[in-house]
Amino acid sequence: MADVVMPRLSDSMEEGTILQWLKQVGDEVAVGDELVEIETDKANMAYESDVAGTLTEIIAEEGATLPIGEVIARIGDSDEGSDDSAAGPVESSERPTAGPDAGSERPTAGPDTDDGGALRAGSSSTPPSSAPPAEEASGTAGEGPAEQEKAPAGEQSSGDGKPAEGGERVKASPLAKRMAKDSGLDLKQLAGSGPGGRILKVDVESAVSDSAASSPGGAIDGGSRTDRGSTAGPPAVATGPGAGDAGPETAKGRVEIQELTKLQSTVSRRMAESKATAPHFYLETEVDMTRAVEDRARLKSLAAEGDVVPSFNDLVVKACALALREHPRANGAYRDGRFELYSRVNVGIAVAAQDALVVPTIFDADRKSIWEIALDSRSLSRKVRDATVTPPELSGATFTVSNLGMFGVDAFSAVINPPQAAILAVGAIVERPVIRDDELETAQLMRINLACDHRILYGAQGAEFLARIRALLEEPFALAI
Repeated sequence: MADVVMPRLSDSMEEGTILQWLKQVGDEVAVGDELVEIETDKANMAYESDVAGTLTEIIAEEGATLPIGEVIARIGDSDEGSDDSAAGPVESSERPTAGPDAGSERPTAGPDTDDGGALRAGSSSTPPSSAPPAEEASGTAGEGPAEQEKAPAGEQSSGDGKPAEGGERVKASPLAKRMAKDSGLDLKQLAGSGPGGRILKVDVESAVSDSAASSPGGAIDGGSRTDRGSTAGPPAVATGPGAGDAGPETAKGRVEIQELTKLQSTVSRRMAESKATAPHFYLETEVDMTRAVEDRARLKSLAAEGDVVPSFNDLVVKACALALREHPRANGAYRDGRFELYSRVNVGIAVAAQDALVVPTIFDADRKSIWEIALDSRSLSRKVRDATVTPPELSGATFTVSNLGMFGVDAFSAVINPPQAAILAVGAIVERPVIRDDELETAQLMRINLACDHRILYGAQGAEFLARIRALLEEPFALAI
């Protein structure tokens, strides 16, 4: 019999939360089968079994948070399972209690997680979500005790996304499953708008709105919930699970408490540590992007339909990568009283997820053409939006670029992503008047701000590095070579 332990699914993961068991006691498990969905400090992802056999015992219940290396289940031969273990999770006196309700029957409700779906550590059996960038990962783990007893395996209602008797598993995001359960909707009756017909949060909200419009009672509670105990729009009478979570009325109105996800907790902790431990200093300059704007316009006019045209952010990534190769300390880190200088130039690009920030990595950006960077950045951004980005794609960055120019932000200062030496904040390209050769003209100007860790980058070094980035951007032909 083999123990299944809480795996390390990211380089900074210290503990994980069981969101959903994808196999039940008695199920046959093959190598590579998705066994359990786990919330880590970076994302939600499915862990694939590295052993084959029969799932004989589930130790950690859904909603339980355990450190890396703690046993969460056992896989053995089919005749090794006991009658007791077939009933579900088992509380062991030799191990810490896996959750607040250890020993009780597991809820039939799906995990309380984000609408973006689970990130898969390997191949994904659930088609990715197509939610827009501003509507990504948010939620809390664990739904609490169920209001009904667990049905026998294979007979669960499809209202929470599990297969109905004799039917296939309904493809739905975890949040859509929970919202459907809270609203009393049958997911089998809904048509999914996601890839492969996957049911998303918007599909459930639409169904709830239609039901509310056709019912004399008005809105159905839970149709627009985005987290436990939260509602969007005008307040409605809360009748479903989570009702009463809001606190009493105060001078500020009703107080609503929202728990952080693992990702949000990690971002909060790492940013606070960065500002507390890394002595930041900031350098800012203005880049004349006139030639870059003209050259990109020509490329765009010559490109065939469907061809990838590098964005301005792709140009910035390439310029940073070339400058990092010339300034090794900017491509390093200060750690434990020593400098770490890295041989590879891996540029992280900050991508907005719902209520969180995700930084996928473009590896060896200095060796890639501007078109390869463009393809990589689009692929990674799409994976973040679809919640299919993998742990290796979120690790290994030696420098980070954060761009808020598309939101009309002229300039800002970013927080260094530890243990990196610096981060570049990129603002919008704006046409402004300039004086050239005693004549008034207009130019496409972009402000960039470099935040440096003074323990490894000093003022002059940071200034030289920033000047090199500006020079490369103002001569975009050098980026295309």
